[in-house]
Amino acid sequence: MRIRRILAAVSATAALAGLGLAGAAAAATAATAATAQGAPSYVTPSQCEEGGGTPRIDLPGNPCKGGKYDGQSVD
Repeated sequence: MRIRRILAAVSATAALAGLGLAGAAAAATAATAATAQGAPSYVTPSQCEEGGGTPRIDLPGNPCKGGKYDGQSVD
């Protein structure tokens, strides 16, 4: 009788732990997807300047240097 109660408590704990891990994995996946979709792949020269940067079209990859869009390509 005592063993049944112990086994029931262990299985309930394991089930709840499994749900917690599944929830954490789903939250991490959602956070990664939101980050990947948040920023555009390029900015205009005026967007770069308005964001506090300088468009450097003379450098490879035409990056925006400094400011909000630092490192993004200028198109």
